[in-house]
Amino acid sequence: MKRHADLTKRAHVRSQDLPWVASPMAGVERRMLERDGDEVARATSLVRYAPGSRFSAHRHEGGEEFIVLSGVFSDERGDYPEGSYVRNPVGSRHIPHSEAGCVIFVKLWQMPADDRQYVRLNLNDTDALGPVGAAAGGYLLHESSDEQVTLLELAPGEELPEAAFPGGVEYFVLTGGFSDDSGKYRAGDWLRLPCGSRQTVRSARGCRLYRKTGHLANPPPFPA
Repeated sequence: MKRHADLTKRAHVRSQDLPWVASPMAGVERRMLERDGDEVARATSLVRYAPGSRFSAHRHEGGEEFIVLSGVFSDERGDYPEGSYVRNPVGSRHIPHSEAGCVIFVKLWQMPADDRQYVRLNLNDTDALGPVGAAAGGYLLHESSDEQVTLLELAPGEELPEAAFPGGVEYFVLTGGFSDDSGKYRAGDWLRLPCGSRQTVRSARGCRLYRKTGHLANPPPFPA
């Protein structure tokens, strides 16, 4: 399956417009934002766990990164409530489940093999997050030689100066909305701009954004 698999092209998806598609595990459904592959895939998705559902034990050969958007996600390492940001590196394994049900924004097979850091953060506790710099207007969630992941918070009426993204940029709108010269994006929207893009971000009513930069310049190889 291929959906927005060409990383050299701009992609914008309103997740609310997509159907929930059943996964191989009962009670677990997906909205596929970006996908290159079948069940083993480079993928960006929303995943919904019904209360009491679980996924079988599996290994993340390409790593896993996710944000809990609602409910509580769990595995053998702990419980992750709404607002949790988690990175499980290349080669990690777990048995995910959700007793209460949850929805997560998740990225698979998009980490470099040498990035072995586990990350567990609470996006609702911004006092515990590291600032990414006044010019960038947000909090640093993770940084490596290949990418930077930030939580951006824009006040109503705020505009970020035009910025260049030689390694591309990707957003998921957590709350509120923003715009650029190409369109408007609301909560639940996913946006990817290719390497070499320039962009000015504006928010009329304020927003919270997941943003990843740099990762499209040298994406990890996906096995044939």
